[in-house]
Amino acid sequence: MKGTRLVSFHQWIVGPFRVGGAVPHLAPDYEVECHRGTRGPYTGAGNLLRALMPAAHRVAPDLVKTHLLEILSAAPELEELIGSAPETLTSVAQPGEQTRIYALARTRRLAHGLVEFLDACAPRLGSGPLTLVFDNVDEADQTDQEFLSILLRRSRGGAIRTFIATGPDPDRLSDGLVAALRKHAVRIDADPVPAEAQPSAPRTDEELLRAFVDADGASRDEAEHAAYQAADPAVRAALHDARAAWLRAHGDWSHGLGAIPYHLEHGSDPRSAGPALLAACNYGISMGYYHCVLELSARGVALTDPVATPEQYWLMRTKGSTAMAITGRVDEAEEVYADLRSRYALPLVHRFSGYALAMIYTRMRPPERRDHRIAKIHMNSAIALATLDPDPVERAFNTVFHQNGLALVEMHLGNLGEALRLVSEGLARLDRELTPDQHRLHRSVLVHNKARLHDALGELEQAVADYSTVIELDLNFPDYYFDRADARRRLGDAEGAMSDYEAAMAITAPFWELHYNRSNLRDELGDTAGAIADLEYVLELEPDLLDPRVNLASLYQESDDVAAAERHVEAGLGMHPRDARLLCLRGQLALAKGLTEQARADFSLALESDADLVAALCGRAEVAYGAGQYAESISDLTRGVEAARDEPELLAELLERRSRCHAELGDAAAAARDLADAAAVGGAP
Repeated sequence: MKGTRLVSFHQWIVGPFRVGGAVPHLAPDYEVECHRGTRGPYTGAGNLLRALMPAAHRVAPDLVKTHLLEILSAAPELEELIGSAPETLTSVAQPGEQTRIYALARTRRLAHGLVEFLDACAPRLGSGPLTLVFDNVDEADQTDQEFLSILLRRSRGGAIRTFIATGPDPDRLSDGLVAALRKHAVRIDADPVPAEAQPSAPRTDEELLRAFVDADGASRDEAEHAAYQAADPAVRAALHDARAAWLRAHGDWSHGLGAIPYHLEHGSDPRSAGPALLAACNYGISMGYYHCVLELSARGVALTDPVATPEQYWLMRTKGSTAMAITGRVDEAEEVYADLRSRYALPLVHRFSGYALAMIYTRMRPPERRDHRIAKIHMNSAIALATLDPDPVERAFNTVFHQNGLALVEMHLGNLGEALRLVSEGLARLDRELTPDQHRLHRSVLVHNKARLHDALGELEQAVADYSTVIELDLNFPDYYFDRADARRRLGDAEGAMSDYEAAMAITAPFWELHYNRSNLRDELGDTAGAIADLEYVLELEPDLLDPRVNLASLYQESDDVAAAERHVEAGLGMHPRDARLLCLRGQLALAKGLTEQARADFSLALESDADLVAALCGRAEVAYGAGQYAESISDLTRGVEAARDEPELLAELLERRSRCHAELGDAAAAARDLADAAAVGGAP
């Protein structure tokens, strides 16, 4: 190995081989394969969990129970050992009734939960740091790369030591993982594996070929690659067929997301991989694993005949287009729908694509490119097709489903009453025409949307009642508690809101918005320490967030912890150098230390970014007042008065300050007018 001995807690090993060969004296606790071709999303995290779970379940059953959702999302086969996660209507919905699409951020929450589980579990598994080796990371799915980037950043306490093995091409790594590796690990360019570390007996071409196939596409061995390329194509195909059959009979369920489709694609009948790839895409969509869906759907489309098997073709393409839209590739998604609509005269294709196009135009395009009128046109077309379904149950469901989409468009158009009518009538129709066990998930979605519309209309008591109803229908879905907490808080029910935030935290992976909102509630209740703790955790999860950083620095300032406030202000400005609020806070901290000119400069910088920031205007006015520059102080306070017209208490304070400046200049009449105006809006006479 080039360079000196290992000097960092985390290592980035770069070379065309596995870490076990590159670092022969390393004795990791677990070395896991990460190549997405073997098990798809969370191949590496899942392999690690499958390996350590017998011990972890024995020594840390409480931690396992707390993180069931995250563990089973990465390694679903472990359910037999550790039990199932709390059920939601989403998790138990039949494929034809699955209507919920997870947000792109879901995998990030899962990754944080996995990191917290490993970090808490590691000390119970042994006396030293848990040493983990992740191989083939440059071939890992986005879910694993996201997980590893968070693991590198958050495992700073010494409980976990990681070795990340990649090839030399950084283009195969996500930007987030590259940044984490560069910041938190030392790169080691490994020398070729010495001859004495190679297998003692040479392998035959047949052995090399079988080894390549049995590695499920994850081999980095040059000899195995060469033997595979040189082999008879028919022999290769037969080995792939046999490997696919063996995995189907003896492998884990997650092999169906990677190795099984891979071997079918390279076997004697590549088109037989189509159904396997479609099944993997369906799972990826249902779990929010969109990056893998992009790859799997493209592979499926490449081997599917659009004429001979039209349903498989359009389903495969729409899985990919859904993933495109959610990952920001909306123009490409729209092109897919245009192609499908021009290719087929199938009602289902036009209904599905009409709904999808409406969502693109009303929600998924960048705000400046949204067109709610075009969205409404597409949605009305989809509704028209849904009403023609000959099956009465499907006709009722699909009509209501698309009317719910239309309600979203109406909401975006500002027609909240019409949106509420569509949702309420749809819910009543499903209750009237379907049996209680049919489409339970979508009924809960309608109740939730009804609650949100009441919320948006300011009908908070009705909103809380609807949120309570949907919680009764789907007890373990955290978003409902989150929304009810916010409505309760605005109703003045602080205790109920706090209870809901805590209930949501108990059933979800780490979710920064929950802690951010709870910090605001705690601050309102005077629990400054609790609010600070929540915000510190928010920034542990997502250090780049601006609003939590500003709030935390402000709370430390109010608590007279100047060092902590300055630390967070500087950290925030390092990421957001022109943020007016942070610049203003830095000015206030400087002013408190008597550094008046530094404070004036920071207030002026803040006002360059936000000319109406009242705190900066007040700060600069105070500096000017202290320097006897009363006219300059009046100028800033006057701008502040105009900006604070809708905030009576602040307006009164500004008027009182300006009255003192007028008095210093000998203008008693102006001073008196300001005092009278301050009294009129609620200030002291």
